[in-house]
Amino acid sequence: MTALKSISPARAAELIRDGAVLVDIREADEHARERIPGARHHALSRLGTESPARAGDKIVIFHCRSGMRTQGNAGALAASAAGCEAYVLEGGLDAWKKAGLPVAKDRKQPIEIMRQVQIGAGSLVLIGVLLGFFVNPTFYALSGLVGAGLLFAGVTGFCGMARVLALMPWNRTANA
Repeated sequence: MTALKSISPARAAELIRDGAVLVDIREADEHARERIPGARHHALSRLGTESPARAGDKIVIFHCRSGMRTQGNAGALAASAAGCEAYVLEGGLDAWKKAGLPVAKDRKQPIEIMRQVQIGAGSLVLIGVLLGFFVNPTFYALSGLVGAGLLFAGVTGFCGMARVLALMPWNRTANA
């Protein structure tokens, strides 16, 4: 598989003004909260089922939040953009904002699911440790269970807590 070339935010903005297509590969909840205006959304998780590049696209620029996901999946993204000149936005959305380029924010959207998982898991671990120390050592098991769940999620790619959080009422609009 071919790696994609990196492109600076300033150069990407020039190419976009000239007709290039910017593709946001982040998940729907991330895209709903903050995005580059005019970017086409195509979550990385959908990459195997449909191509982010469309007929008529000549230049495609992929981006995520920091550039790590796009760099880590550059081969698959390059294959999905066959027939197009394709790039990775260097530094992703973070670098785009740092360059002073426009970003659309919707603060009414919930924070990203993975951040919700981090907050929930961290809270459960802390509660388990505090209860284990102050109430009964049996509560340390709560911290162990959360740790085992995080390990399982990292190894398998399935995060039960993320699935449960996605069903919560505050997340339904972002995932609908």
